[in-house]
Amino acid sequence: MPMAIAVTDADLVLPSPDSRVPTAHVLSPPQKQDFAEALAETGELLERHGHLLVVYPASLPRAHLQRLHAVRALLETDRVALLPSRLPPLGIATLVRQLRQLSVCDFGPGVLGASARLLGHYIYCGALLPSARGLDRLPLPLPDTDAPRSGACAVLVGPGPQCVRPGEGELAGPQFATVLTHAGAGLADDWVTGTLAADWRVGALDPVALPEESRHWWGTGRLVEFAAAIPEIAPLYQMVSSVRQELCHWCGVTMIGDRCVFCAAPVRPAERRPRALTAHGRRALT
Repeated sequence: MPMAIAVTDADLVLPSPDSRVPTAHVLSPPQKQDFAEALAETGELLERHGHLLVVYPASLPRAHLQRLHAVRALLETDRVALLPSRLPPLGIATLVRQLRQLSVCDFGPGVLGASARLLGHYIYCGALLPSARGLDRLPLPLPDTDAPRSGACAVLVGPGPQCVRPGEGELAGPQFATVLTHAGAGLADDWVTGTLAADWRVGALDPVALPEESRHWWGTGRLVEFAAAIPEIAPLYQMVSSVRQELCHWCGVTMIGDRCVFCAAPVRPAERRPRALTAHGRRALT
């Protein structure tokens, strides 16, 4: 069976148009599940799937984060990867959906886990807000000179921060085919579904329910959150498979990037790498 992907909130599990794509498991917070149940649940997931990738927001409450680390420690396993993300809620949900798509491919758990950081750079996410008030409280820096002085503002937080007033500026958009997932509450979404979608030349619109955490993340209950991302599995697969793969010298999983997501061991320096791995696991001379 595909390796398990888990999240810390049910709102981070978006519908998938492909029935073959597995869902994500939702790990309950400490106030809704006692420790023994959480330990047993995680142990069962590992027994069924072998490895577990847990994607959670960097703003996760401390008690829930400590629970995740405690469960991993008591299970005495390197088969659980904890993957924090600084994207806003809808951006994380979009990333999780992409990981779920790729989980049915032939990637090993170390490659799939490390691909979360790679894929996050290609998700264009932000929100339309009723005003610029509270922008300084967002969990990321925004250019001071870009913030509109009054009225509604459109904020882009990934891949790079930007803030414009609708009708007076454009948000930098993707240069590749995307679908625009959007969710709103208390604010008209016509600018997002019309102007922004046209500027970014998105292939389709994907309306979903607004994650409850979005109101807290953005500091307002009136907003339209959006995330434009690659919807097809083929380009996602090509993107990840084109990255050089290595064997983790500590836990032995195949990985990409500079650090193993399971044991946190860094990649050995180039002079200490006698061989590399191709995308299909065959050894090649370096």
